Amino acid sequence: MGPATRPHMAAVGTIVWLSSELMFFAGLFAILFTIRALEPAIFAERTAMLNIPFAAFNTLLLVISSVWCQLGVLKAEHGQKARTGSLLNIGGWGMREWYILTYIFGAVFVAGQVFEYATLFSEGVSIASDPWGSVFFLTTGLHGIHVTGGLIAFLLIIARTYTSHTYSHHQRVGAVVTSYYWHFVDVVWIGLFFAIYILK
Repeated sequence: MGPATRPHMAAVGTIVWLSSELMFFAGLFAILFTIRALEPAIFAERTAMLNIPFAAFNTLLLVISSVWCQLGVLKAEHGQKARTGSLLNIGGWGMREWYILTYIFGAVFVAGQVFEYATLFSEGVSIASDPWGSVFFLTTGLHGIHVTGGLIAFLLIIARTYTSHTYSHHQRVGAVVTSYYWHFVDVVWIGLFFAIYILK
């Protein structure tokens, strides 16, 4: 495993990969602000159609899911993969229970995005309708795909706690690097939320 101060290669690789993802989303933000500058009237009109309280609640769910995720990381770092005692004893929860809760909140967030898309479609707004529709569905849709990827990763991490008898160092690292990704998509969404829903 090497010296105690040496970072795990999976963690380093994940951080490097997230750096490239940061550049990807920076490009999307550049598209958003460029088209917004070119078509201010359409942006003002379409933004007024958004259900901001609903989107804010959906955003809150994603932010809270990051809290549950970090609580799961703390349990993983202490080698506690699952709860000790009753399910109602939250203090005895392990990484598995916190990650299941994270998954539920993340899944509800994605469902909320799908509901918002369906509402906009019913009002005649799509990715091909106008520049606002293009940039809205492109940015939020690609973010939603990333969130879905994170949910799949959580399922894999949770499944490993059921299939293994011991909780290995590699499993702990897997849980931690998954949290890096989840916090990343959370922070990106906060930026998108303010840029699309709040910024006038």
